[in-house]
Amino acid sequence: MPPSPSQTLNSSTLPPPMSDRDADPNLDVATGVAMPYNIDWIFPRLRNPSKFWYVVSQFVVSAVGIFSKVVLMLLNKPRVYNKERLIQLITKRPKGVPLVTVSNHYSCFDDPGLWGCLPLGIVCNTYKIRWSMAAHDICFTNKLHSLFFMFGKCIPVVRGIGVYQDAINLCIEKAALGHWIHVFPEGKVNMEKEELRLKWGVGRIIYESPKIPIILPMWHEGMDELLPNVEPYVIQRGKQVTLNVGQPLDLNDFILDLKKRQVPEPTARKLITDKIQEAFRDLRAETEKLHRERN
Repeated sequence: MPPSPSQTLNSSTLPPPMSDRDADPNLDVATGVAMPYNIDWIFPRLRNPSKFWYVVSQFVVSAVGIFSKVVLMLLNKPRVYNKERLIQLITKRPKGVPLVTVSNHYSCFDDPGLWGCLPLGIVCNTYKIRWSMAAHDICFTNKLHSLFFMFGKCIPVVRGIGVYQDAINLCIEKAALGHWIHVFPEGKVNMEKEELRLKWGVGRIIYESPKIPIILPMWHEGMDELLPNVEPYVIQRGKQVTLNVGQPLDLNDFILDLKKRQVPEPTARKLITDKIQEAFRDLRAETEKLHRERN
């Protein structure tokens, strides 16, 4: 029998997450170096998109969606388990209810590449495709790159400065609007494929969303062969990719109980993230087996 929330609370030994409330916004705490590019102008545009933003975003999303579809579905050999479950939750979930998908992160092409398995009506629709966080020091290093990723519905996240930052705040705001948000809770491309402790930002998004999101875990194998994590970083052909869409996590009662008992926010975030970590563990074993059986 799994431990109760109160039992989990008593056994928690992890320190509270670092808060960036007093962090220097001009420094990347993860590296201790200056921010490569000022991203402050991006957030107002993502928070309140203009009609012009939607027009340009539609072009960018469509171009990226078609490219991803060609690479994944035509040039390589994907197999997607439970794809209809993902499609149904994107297109037919109750109005106003946000969707938070979570997956492992093995390649820089995971997003947008994995979405190439979706119908064109989703992958080429800026109103339906996900919001996703992207590393500020990789994707938002100059004006041109920032515009591209901004119109592609990517939110710049500063790794290492904690859960109290604009990227997480904006994800919570998008969740309040009932949007789809994809999160890589490992927080980086996991090249060693270790079982990393998941970052608690995803726990904050879920816990502070006005409506409890539908939480959908996914696991994939083979994307690091489609786009290897070594130079010259060239997309490959003929690689097997396996994507396994898990069962939605039913955490409604669990989250409501945390709020009712007024559990401290850092602890609540950790407990929610731990649930995702447990789901990942089972889904990973299942997906690795499915992927091996294809070889």
